[in-house]
Amino acid sequence: MRNNNNNYGAKIAVTSIIWAFATGMMALCIPIISISKGDITLPLALVIGTTITTVSIWQSGSHKEINSSENFQQIEQRVRDLETIASSDKLDSVDKHMDKN
Repeated sequence: MRNNNNNYGAKIAVTSIIWAFATGMMALCIPIISISKGDITLPLALVIGTTITTVSIWQSGSHKEINSSENFQQIEQRVRDLETIASSDKLDSVDKHMDKN
């Protein structure tokens, strides 16, 4: 749960920065709209792009959490395998054989 709170904080910070820049760009679009005789293509593209970026930021964290959980389980399994190998009698007999030579 602790990682989720930190992750949400980062997502909120990035989202607020993105939308702050988008608001500034929207303010710059006001004179451009008057020059282009009411064409709203640029502000519409700005809002759509900002929305898509925001959605992708909020969706990216859920996949990362799942992958990190899977990675942790894989690492845990590898450690168990290594412990099994290290404690096996075969390894002890190999060490004894190596000492003889």
